[in-house]
Amino acid sequence: MRKIIYWVHTSLDGHIDGPGGAFDWPVLGPDLAAYGDALNQRVDTFLYGRVVWEMMSGFWPNAESMSNDPHDLAFAPVWRRTPKIVFSKTLQQPEGNVRVIDGNLAEEVTALKQSPGKDLLLTGGSTLAGALTELGLIDEYHIVVHPVVLGGGRPLFRKPKERLTLQLVDSRSFDSRTVLLRYERPQG
Repeated sequence: MRKIIYWVHTSLDGHIDGPGGAFDWPVLGPDLAAYGDALNQRVDTFLYGRVVWEMMSGFWPNAESMSNDPHDLAFAPVWRRTPKIVFSKTLQQPEGNVRVIDGNLAEEVTALKQSPGKDLLLTGGSTLAGALTELGLIDEYHIVVHPVVLGGGRPLFRKPKERLTLQLVDSRSFDSRTVLLRYERPQG
């Protein structure tokens, strides 16, 4: 069965964006970029909620005209060719290799996990990740902690209905700046 991997950046005070949605604080050094590239090799589909989709689709289709960062230049073609699924009740069907799902989240995601293919990568956001967490459908949490205190913004985890206990399976630092905490759901 395919796994859902949640890949997210957070501040030290547990926010995935700053006040007003600011997302100018994550720094992707070469070691963290290489980790992200290796993670992308494990997957064949990117998953997004609508808010993150709008941010990603506003940059990656034309990243080469907006950035000369080596990681951006290498990832842009990967992003464009990788199939994407956006979970939204309001988004109209975008162009390209994008599918919008607005049906029963548990049924749709369970079917995705049972379909053939590589793992699925859920990038950023907290609403979709929170809903999938409550449904027990996220298998791995790859949380990158950045050395910044934002003082507000959307929390990494919205208030769950029940306590979630995860198992730490890896931790490491990247570029003498960020720390990865990788968790899995306990088996059994």
